Amino acid sequence: MLSDEQLKALFLETRTVLVVGLSPKPYRPSHGVAAALQARGLRIIPVNPIEALAGNTILGERVWPDIESGARYLREQGLTLDIVDVFRDSSAVPPIVDSAIAADARALWLQIGVVHEQAARQAQEAGLQVEMDRCLKVEWARLMD
Repeated sequence: MLSDEQLKALFLETRTVLVVGLSPKPYRPSHGVAAALQARGLRIIPVNPIEALAGNTILGERVWPDIESGARYLREQGLTLDIVDVFRDSSAVPPIVDSAIAADARALWLQIGVVHEQAARQAQEAGLQVEMDRCLKVEWARLMD
């Protein structure tokens, strides 16, 4: 778990958040978190294979089918991938970590209830900052507002 000082430093440098499992439904936690971060000026990149197939947008941003596509889109715009925020079942985390590492993400954030110790260690060993079983929106508000 990152210290408050480490979290503040991460947040101060964050401009982009790729949200894996972002739902178009406003009542879903992923949507509320992404909307709150977007309202704070962050660029949100939705990743949801089902919504991407339909060519949809969520929160005004094109939905991408996977982390690689979203990260490539950011690079084409001259932006870096700061945080990969995960709203998926814990069992889905290992391939997400592989993709986050390959995409050169700076940090991996596993939302409340998303826990995978081995994948978190892999991400840390690859140089990513990792937070697990915490809400990005809550921590951002607690430390930055």
